[in-house]
Amino acid sequence: MASHAGRLLLLLALAAALAGRSEGAWCVCRPDLPDATLQRTLDYACGSAADCKPIQRNAACFAPDTVKAHCSYAVNSYYQRSGQNPLACVFSSTAVISSTDPSTNGCKYPATPRIVEH
Repeated sequence: MASHAGRLLLLLALAAALAGRSEGAWCVCRPDLPDATLQRTLDYACGSAADCKPIQRNAACFAPDTVKAHCSYAVNSYYQRSGQNPLACVFSSTAVISSTDPSTNGCKYPATPRIVEH
């Protein structure tokens, strides 16, 4: 059953990516998951291709200082640096593709694919 739910989430993410591509697509962490789960996703993204400098203390995207906000910034950076490949927003079903801009005052989430070699 878990693999069925995972496939369903992947299909939803693919559909959202295709639907939201023209105006922007962002990868965000699921708000219904515990902080410990999101922290593991954040750690993975920052340890891979994500640019996590903007979520460091005193940087533009440090606030709000929550695991969910930092997780979303990190997975979105990873997703954009992977050319908005829908598979780059799976993170073991902890993130989803959204057509809603998650940017906040003073913190602009990238919405343009920028492929970076991993």
